[in-house]
Amino acid sequence: MSEKSLQLTYAPESICFGCGPANESGLRINSFVDGDNVVADWSALKHHEAFPGVLNGGIIGTLLDCHCNWTAAYHLMKAAGEDQVPSTVTADYSVKLLRPTPSDEPVHLRAWLVELEGSKAVVEGELSSSGKVCATSRGTFVAVKPGHPAYFRW
Repeated sequence: MSEKSLQLTYAPESICFGCGPANESGLRINSFVDGDNVVADWSALKHHEAFPGVLNGGIIGTLLDCHCNWTAAYHLMKAAGEDQVPSTVTADYSVKLLRPTPSDEPVHLRAWLVELEGSKAVVEGELSSSGKVCATSRGTFVAVKPGHPAYFRW
């Protein structure tokens, strides 16, 4: 794994709620390349709970969405032979909540590329706690060009 996360390497000034290093109130996910996977570990605070001891489903969705988006950006960059990630956005994503996610233990995120075509990547991911998968996701992420309202505005 690299020493610096993808977010700190390619978007240190990002204010995205889920993954922006510059958003002091955000989740500040740090994603790392690990072979064919991109992984992250993250710990909740009390205000991330749905109720005592259980992580909020919206937070779970945000963690998976941002982590999978970075997985897509990384793989699109590598496929294009570039040294900078493209500006990517979520076209669609779905999350399956399989079991309650404890909020008092770190969660582990893992995502992997399923399909890559041109500027589009399909990525699947999972969120686990204590070795048990608590949620899964699948999403389509696309690289956008200058002029798009989200172009490098993470």
